[in-house]
Amino acid sequence: MRSKTVLISGASIAGPALAYWLTRYGFAVTVVERAPHLRPGGQAVDFKGETHRNLLQRMGILEEVYAHRTGTTDTVFVDDNGEQLAFMSGDFTGGDVEILRGDLARIMYEKTYQSCEYVFGDSISALTETDSGVWVEFEKGAPRSFDLVLGADGIHSRVRRLAFGPEKDFVQHKGHYYCVAGASPWATRTEAEPERATAFGYNAPGRLVITGGPKAQQLYMFVAPELDYARDDVAAQRRIVRETFAGMGWQVPRMLSEMEEFDDFYLDAIAMVRPMKSYANGRIALVGDAGYGNTLAGFGTGAAVVGAYVLAGELAMADGDHTVAYARYNEIMRKYTKLADSADAGRFLCPKTARGIRFRNWFLGSKGMAMMEKMSENAKTVDLKDYPALVGAADAH
Repeated sequence: MRSKTVLISGASIAGPALAYWLTRYGFAVTVVERAPHLRPGGQAVDFKGETHRNLLQRMGILEEVYAHRTGTTDTVFVDDNGEQLAFMSGDFTGGDVEILRGDLARIMYEKTYQSCEYVFGDSISALTETDSGVWVEFEKGAPRSFDLVLGADGIHSRVRRLAFGPEKDFVQHKGHYYCVAGASPWATRTEAEPERATAFGYNAPGRLVITGGPKAQQLYMFVAPELDYARDDVAAQRRIVRETFAGMGWQVPRMLSEMEEFDDFYLDAIAMVRPMKSYANGRIALVGDAGYGNTLAGFGTGAAVVGAYVLAGELAMADGDHTVAYARYNEIMRKYTKLADSADAGRFLCPKTARGIRFRNWFLGSKGMAMMEKMSENAKTVDLKDYPALVGAADAH
């Protein structure tokens, strides 16, 4: 094997999935995560279709994912008086199985921590490619050399910034922001509670609130150009939400009051990574949202797991030759993520005009849901190589 040591940046979904497959194929893996520990709870994520189920089954975690699944959450859009205007089925938004991101990360971590090295509370500060590997400097730990470095560190990827260029060259702001506040209602679910729930959404032009949704107790979405705020300044972010939604009707004043009490709070732009010519640069490659993220589009978690499987499999098939493996990975994943590039959750859920809101409501009440389900079905279907069998056959010879 030409490349044996691999550093993965990010321990959410793509990172542990990569660690699972790479260690299975004989690579020595280190995962570095800037958070001090695994992050519990978080937004709900989902898997769709046979391809995703097969991968979870191959990883040996399918049953546990289903055991920790959330229930199904339908969304009812209402007017000022709480009267229903439109309905969006949770069977579409929640995929085949939905699970809190923190639960999924824990399941994957427990599947991998004994076979690889996890370093929490640290992050990469510099990357220098050499003739024989990548010299990696860390913010806290001592520098080390690895054969390969894989960025699985999200849409704001530090690996991408260090190895490919500044974020502004790769990430496109799509004209909306979203905020989730309060833990998902499913985070404290008991077995006695029903498996189907209802969230309520309320729109004004350029603004949306949802209460009781699967991602958090509250979700806010609004139209805005790129805002200038520090990503770690939560007080400033809360102020942005308060000021943006001030004066809105329905239950919004109550929601804003409650928002101040929630410890769980996250604000970010709805953005996407522009289609890249290559997800690799030398010995460094990107996986999941770092390479093909599209906020709230509904494909991110599945694409991360598929991407991890493909990249690890191609590296094993190429006996660690990253020049061969990265080219194959790039070709497969560009096809797989192409349809997801067109999804725009902000534009659909939070139209800029009253006319746009009326059209969205009409669309949901006509054949719109069937059309979206068909698009989702196409996006989640991909024929994947049986890498474990192929690698095993190659090893036998």
